[in-house]
Amino acid sequence: MTKASKFGLVCLAVAAISSFASAAETKVSFSVDGQKVIGTLSTIDDNPKAPVVVMFHGFGGSRDELAIKDTKDGVFSHSARLLAESGYASLRIDFRGSGESDGKWADTTFSGQIKDGIAAVDWLKASDKVDGSRISILGWSQGGLVGAHVARARPDVKSVTLWAPVVTPLYTYGNVLGADNVAKGLTSPPDTEITARLPWGVDTTLKASFFKEMPTTSTIAAIAHYPGPLQVIVGSKDTTVTPQPASGQVLLDYHDGEERLDVFDMDHVFNAFTGPQTIDSHLVPATLEWLKKFNP
Repeated sequence: MTKASKFGLVCLAVAAISSFASAAETKVSFSVDGQKVIGTLSTIDDNPKAPVVVMFHGFGGSRDELAIKDTKDGVFSHSARLLAESGYASLRIDFRGSGESDGKWADTTFSGQIKDGIAAVDWLKASDKVDGSRISILGWSQGGLVGAHVARARPDVKSVTLWAPVVTPLYTYGNVLGADNVAKGLTSPPDTEITARLPWGVDTTLKASFFKEMPTTSTIAAIAHYPGPLQVIVGSKDTTVTPQPASGQVLLDYHDGEERLDVFDMDHVFNAFTGPQTIDSHLVPATLEWLKKFNP
């Protein structure tokens, strides 16, 4: 175990949507249980066999993720560009019920998103646009929980990086959705719809099936079954997934293999509400350092 560091998808439909620097982006789709999952595949122009990172968004998010102040990017679209500039292809997807993918948000479950994530990895393995033998996983927040479970199911991925991952769902969502709503979800029939007011002032409606998976879905147990390299990056000012850095460290405590915890002076959204500086100077460089070591 290393010390914490504080330095510094099957049906394919492809349509070009944009390009930048040495990379091109295409819109892709694949099917899970008869529903379409939409993603953006970023490929390296001069390297059709580049290593690739599959990116899993957070609770209530979508594949480009949260808008970064003073930019035209979301956290994931911005990060994908930075990854491409360093030679890494990427696939960022909308889980079913989110973004452009089929399904309803109210039907979201951890197990459904995990299934989408596994399908994304399998789609990449079959793709001729990237090197399907060199896949790494990157998950943010709830996407980190998903990423840990996808790594358990597909342990041949080259590396895993989890940004501020949800570790104990009952605790985290008790704070985010309200303890009373969680208790109601745990005791109600699966199709019961529960509306909660999120801390940032937005209402969200989920079925009780989402809540019922909280006590049975363990990020810790999943990552303990992944033998490959694990990097966890957390923020000392995170008030959504807490406490930090203990919530990040516990994943390393139960994981056997190469691992590293990076702790930076940032909140749960990597200071995106103030601009891209922390993402550019700390978050993505630390991620790239890990990738270059284990998925060069």
